[in-house]
Amino acid sequence: MEKDNMKVFANTLKSQSRLAALPLAALLACFAIPTLAHGTTVRSTNPSSGAVNTPTSTNGDNNVVTGTAVSATFSVPMNPATIDSSPAGSVLTFTLKGSSGDYVDGTVALNAAKTVATFTPTDSELRPDEKYTATITTAAESAGGVALPDPIKWSFTTGDRPFTGQAPVNLGTAGDFAILTKTGITDVYKSSVVGSVGTSPITGAALLLRCTEVAGMVYTVNAAGPLPCRVTSPSLLTTAIGDMGFAYTDAAGRSIPDYTELGAGEIGGLTLTRGLYKWGSGVSISTSVTLSGGPNDVWIFQIAKNLTQASATGITLAGGAQAKNIFWQVAGQVSIGTTAHFEGVILSKTLIAIKTGASANSRLLAQTAVTLEQNAITQPTQ
Repeated sequence: MEKDNMKVFANTLKSQSRLAALPLAALLACFAIPTLAHGTTVRSTNPSSGAVNTPTSTNGDNNVVTGTAVSATFSVPMNPATIDSSPAGSVLTFTLKGSSGDYVDGTVALNAAKTVATFTPTDSELRPDEKYTATITTAAESAGGVALPDPIKWSFTTGDRPFTGQAPVNLGTAGDFAILTKTGITDVYKSSVVGSVGTSPITGAALLLRCTEVAGMVYTVNAAGPLPCRVTSPSLLTTAIGDMGFAYTDAAGRSIPDYTELGAGEIGGLTLTRGLYKWGSGVSISTSVTLSGGPNDVWIFQIAKNLTQASATGITLAGGAQAKNIFWQVAGQVSIGTTAHFEGVILSKTLIAIKTGASANSRLLAQTAVTLEQNAITQPTQ
């Protein structure tokens, strides 16, 4: 018996010696817990499980509004034949069900990498203030033929009111500027600009603000412009100017307006809710106007000619509306009158002229010039 014990002890010592001689990676592999490297799992979902106040709809490509899409990201590429539903309803691998017990009609498709499955409702809205449960069954298989070991379920709750509004205009890097122009910025001293300014492709000599007037960066394409604050960065400006053009095209291309030719172009005295507004003429603000809505609501104004705001008038935001979500796309000139106050992002095809003493919580993005006269310009918060 004692000899047998000694033999076991000796063999143990030999095993330990062999393990000690192994590289660390190999040593760890000896004791590794089996993984699902070849298995199939769901890594994340959108909306996330337990999410609340989820929008009832989303505005996607080409301004197409649908009920909020629900997606799942898999750990490995999946087999489309087990997930995609074409025609609608032919595959029930991925479903969405309301707390009322009704299944939501929709279609399911994988992305190009075959790792993200998205359920897109057929209707333009989910019901507000309702709990929805998404389910992916074990019929879902990886490209290698491995099925989910168990069904995946998660729930989220929609907000208390529908949301079918416009998506914000994507400003890209142009959104980093309070004032951005192609042909220059003139100024009657002293103005105050909170945010960065830049002009391109014209030289920095056309940027006439002084350093003491700008609380932000001052970008030019060459070694000209105000000192000592000037920063020469032609590549940054080229990108921003390009993004400004894309943003203008985006705003101008939005379709299915909520309001057409409202007030025959005179909007002074009105209270405007979120939406897409379109005019084939110019627009005048002869008396103060109010934009009323929530913090996520979006206003897009498509104006085929000039935008003119009278002196001593104002744009007032109510209900939590934010200037960053207000977009004025103007094919003609923009004129903000003496001591007037303006709110929102201006995307102008030509000149933006801010008259004496006027103020703006705005981004002034002009494809020609911006002229200032003792103004206060503040870039809206992102």
